[in-house]
Amino acid sequence: MERIIPISDTDWQMISQKFEPIEVPKRTLLTKEGQIASSIYFIIKGILRIFYTKEDVEITGFIFSEGLFASCYESFLLQTKSNQTLEALEDCVLLTIDYHTLQTLYKEVPALHIVGRVVAEQRFINGQRILSSHLLDSHEERYRQFADQYPDLLQRVPQHIIASYLGITPVSLSRIRKRISRK
Repeated sequence: MERIIPISDTDWQMISQKFEPIEVPKRTLLTKEGQIASSIYFIIKGILRIFYTKEDVEITGFIFSEGLFASCYESFLLQTKSNQTLEALEDCVLLTIDYHTLQTLYKEVPALHIVGRVVAEQRFINGQRILSSHLLDSHEERYRQFADQYPDLLQRVPQHIIASYLGITPVSLSRIRKRISRK
């Protein structure tokens, strides 16, 4: 947060009292499709992913790693049932805050509005990039961009989940990786 806006020691104390540290094991579902996302999470350690389910197939929408806020944002912001599931892909250490506590904290620490805006802007930019890439780029271009932007995730995230995120089959991903390794 300090990278976004300076926060006073008093404000930090209020913020730190409201966020609760939790540890969740791999495969924990923090929000399930059909539930209201009651919390937002800051990732200290681990990886979370958002996925949709269509005809019993999981479609990965985004992968979050350390230093990012994660939630089923639409559900969290509107306090409506989620059409996504938020899952831990690794054992995670998270800081969590529920919707109502965050709303109170916004009133107590006005600087937090700026942090919230910047996080929302980044989510919007990421969403636009994903959409543009799916519309304009080849499968190989999408994989190369993912590998360039998130090299650490290539080793930490199962290949079928990366393939799902890229909008391709695991077999296609395997062929792309083999083709790239030959070059």
